[in-house]
Amino acid sequence: MSTQKNITVVGAGLVGSLVSIYLAKRGYKVQIFERRDDMRKANYVAGRSINLALSDRGWRGLEGVGIDDEIRKIAIPMYGRSIHMKDGTSTYQQYGKDNQAIYSVSRGGINMRLIDLAEQNPNITINFDERCEKLDRNDNVITFFNPKLNKTTHIKSDYIFGSDGAFSAVRSQMQFQSDRFDYQQFYIDCGYKELTIPAGKNGEHVIEKNALHIWPRGSFMMIALPNMDGSFTCTLFFQMEGKVSFDALKTKEEVLKFFTEEFPDTIAMMPTLLDDYFNNPTSSLVTVKCKPWVWDDRIALIGDAAHAIVPFYGQGMNCGFEDCVVLNELMEKHGELNAHCLKEYETLRKPDGDAIADLAIANFIEMRDKTADKTFLLQKKIEANFSSKHPDKWIPLYSMVTYTPSIRYSEALRDGNKQQAIMDKIMTMPNIEAKWDSEEVVKEILNLL
Repeated sequence: MSTQKNITVVGAGLVGSLVSIYLAKRGYKVQIFERRDDMRKANYVAGRSINLALSDRGWRGLEGVGIDDEIRKIAIPMYGRSIHMKDGTSTYQQYGKDNQAIYSVSRGGINMRLIDLAEQNPNITINFDERCEKLDRNDNVITFFNPKLNKTTHIKSDYIFGSDGAFSAVRSQMQFQSDRFDYQQFYIDCGYKELTIPAGKNGEHVIEKNALHIWPRGSFMMIALPNMDGSFTCTLFFQMEGKVSFDALKTKEEVLKFFTEEFPDTIAMMPTLLDDYFNNPTSSLVTVKCKPWVWDDRIALIGDAAHAIVPFYGQGMNCGFEDCVVLNELMEKHGELNAHCLKEYETLRKPDGDAIADLAIANFIEMRDKTADKTFLLQKKIEANFSSKHPDKWIPLYSMVTYTPSIRYSEALRDGNKQQAIMDKIMTMPNIEAKWDSEEVVKEILNLL
């Protein structure tokens, strides 16, 4: 393979950093251009965004370049959901089986570590404070402007990867210079705000450390993920407008009354609640679908630039890391990064990007509305019971998405819909509450399969 090809990666976020490591390990010269300051030098505070949940697809991406052990040092396993009811009681729902877990990581913490690891490769150069302003598709030249230096730079590359997030400048250039660029942007009516449960007096976690905590309340919810310092990053997912919404809570008294009524068990654990609520921004949640992902056989979108999704399946980062895995496998298949490789990358990943976007929206409804619903919980028990007896015939949807990288997201969506149709019929069986684990139910599922 030739090592003379030069690659420009726009964006030093999670996926931009990882894909650069993959490309550099194959001998390519990679220049990363990042719009923001170097977060490692900007007094970045870990936990100041939605914490991320690393699962098997993401770990596979890190393992592919041998950096998974470094990331495990800053990751906390979560073996299940802890569901907190309004009356102060709680229940626990195990993820998967055999101690399967998802791992809580700070977005900033893992991003800074990936940047460190990228910089260790001599084939990678990272440039900060560089804003992508123009893309000349004829000459494959991309123009950056550095406001601190008041300097414009023109970079000619063999290949360009846009990994610059949901509001990608590279994608915008593709969109406005193409007459047949499909683009869909969809906001849900819910936004989010970060809150904090600080560590205990001795630095301990004041609620179960190895769990993802959920306070489901029908039309809204709050979650909490553990941090290494003993704190929890909490995220309130709430309607943006309406009678019960961010827009409706304007005073400290209103916020305190709302939390006392809806999340009474958290008040004592959140001493900075009011400061966090009024000082931290309210952010929106967007889904982005687009096509094509590849332009002129040498410009490609990857990660959120290609498929931004809402965070409710915890798969945004994992999906982006899986993009890197698939791209690397295709470079291996085709011998190098070339037009055939990029076209197949788009053909394979576009359906999966669309599928996980739809799954993430559906899981928001599940987490918000159903995790405290008795019928839903009974269905999950029936599925788990059947899967334990016939693992070759039934993998629960959550396990397909989270713990089974060999199953594509598009396949998981298809099979999950089939399973739900079966369970809809099972849940109508007379006296299902009493005989949920009986052989009669098992036989009926087998018959419907």
